[in-house]
Amino acid sequence: MNRRTFLASSSTTLLAQAGAAGPPKRIAAIITEYWLGSHADVVIGKYLEGYNQDDKAPYPRSKIVSMFTEHLPKNDMSRPMGKKYGVPIFRTVQEALTLAGDKLAVDGVILIGEHGEYPVNDKAQTLYPRFEMFLKITDVFRQSARSVPVFNDKHLSYSWRQAKRMVEISKELKFPMLAGSSVPVAHRVPAIDTPFGKPQKYAVAISYSGLDIYGFHVLEALQCVVDRRKGGETGVRSVQCFEKQDCWNFIESNGWVSRLFDDALTHSKTRKPGAPKDLVKDPAVFVLEYNDGLKAAAFLMTGLVEDFTIAVDVEGQSKPVSTLMYLQERRPHHHFGCLVKNIEMMFETGKAPFPVERTMLTSGILDFGLESRIQGYKKLDTPELAKVRYQTPDASYFCSKGWGPDGKRLDM
Repeated sequence: MNRRTFLASSSTTLLAQAGAAGPPKRIAAIITEYWLGSHADVVIGKYLEGYNQDDKAPYPRSKIVSMFTEHLPKNDMSRPMGKKYGVPIFRTVQEALTLAGDKLAVDGVILIGEHGEYPVNDKAQTLYPRFEMFLKITDVFRQSARSVPVFNDKHLSYSWRQAKRMVEISKELKFPMLAGSSVPVAHRVPAIDTPFGKPQKYAVAISYSGLDIYGFHVLEALQCVVDRRKGGETGVRSVQCFEKQDCWNFIESNGWVSRLFDDALTHSKTRKPGAPKDLVKDPAVFVLEYNDGLKAAAFLMTGLVEDFTIAVDVEGQSKPVSTLMYLQERRPHHHFGCLVKNIEMMFETGKAPFPVERTMLTSGILDFGLESRIQGYKKLDTPELAKVRYQTPDASYFCSKGWGPDGKRLDM
C-alpha cells in the first residue's frame, strides 16, 4: 500500500467511527429477487449473517428491519432468511418503508433491482425496474416529508433519462445517495489508485461477458480511476461501440490503445494462454472522448480474461498506472463486503463517500454505447453527457486488503 492509499484508508476508518454514534440504523431492503448468489444474497446477506456470511462477527452496524421482494422464484431465500433472522417481509414498497404504518419508519434504504425475468429491448438492455422502485421509495419520502439515505445497486437505470432523473430527485429531496457495483471498491492488486489531481491522456479497461450486464462493470472500473484526474470529471462528449473485426482494427490502428491494453493484461490473474484474436470470438469496445481531451476505451474480451484490469497514462509518469480490481470467486464474495463497507459509511455519516454522479454518468455512457451499436456503430455526440460535472474526493474507498486462505476477509 502506498502512502496515499494508507492515508485514504485511515481517513475512511475515522470517518466511519466518527459517524457511528447512537443506535444502529434501521434499513429497508427493496429487492427484485433474493436467491443464493444473487446480489441480495451477497449484500443483504452480509447484514444478516455477517461480512463472512458465517453468522459470526464482524457485522455491519446497521440492521435490516424490513424486506420487500417483487418476485418469488422457486429458489427464493427472502422468506426463510426473514424468518430465521426476524425480518418481516412486506407486500409493498410503501409498507416496507413505513413498517406498515403511516410514515417513513426506517433510517436508510437499499435498492437491489438486479435479477428477475424482465423484458429486453432492442438495445439488448434488460429493463430492470430500478427507476420505478425508486419512485415508490421517494413517494414515501414525499408523503412523510422526510428523506433518508438510499443505496442503489449497480446501474441507476438502463435509461440515461431515468438515471439522470433519479439523481435530480435525490437533490430535490435532499437525501444522500450512493450507487454502483462492487468493482470500483474491490481489493486491488497492487493496492493503488491514480494520482489525484494529475492530468490524464489515455485510459483502457478490460473485462469480459455481456455488453449490458458487464458493460456497466467495465465502464465503472474505468470511470472510477479517470474521474480523479485534474479538474475532476468534465463530461463525455462522444461515445462509440465497435465489435468483432472492427474492435481488433481499433486496437491495431491506435498505438496508445495497444500499449495500454497490453499493460492492463499484465495484471490479470485469469488470462488464458494464446493470442487474443484466437481466444475471443466476439470482442467489443466502448470508445469515449471526454471534454478535456482524455480518450478512453473499455473492452469486453470474453475468452481471454475473467477479471477487471485498467491502465492509465498519467502526465509526468513514465509508466502507466495499472492494476487489477480483484473479485473473490467464491463465498463470501469479499468485494461485496467492500461495497457494504461504503454503504455503511453513508448510513452512519449521512454523506456518500463518492458522488452518485459517477454512476449516473456510467449509466449514460452504457446507454449511448448500446445506441451506437444499433445505429451501425456510429460515433454519437453526447451533449447530455458532456454537461456532467463532478469532483470525486481525494480519498480512495477501495479495500486495501483481500482475503486469507480460508476465504475470510482480512482487515479491510
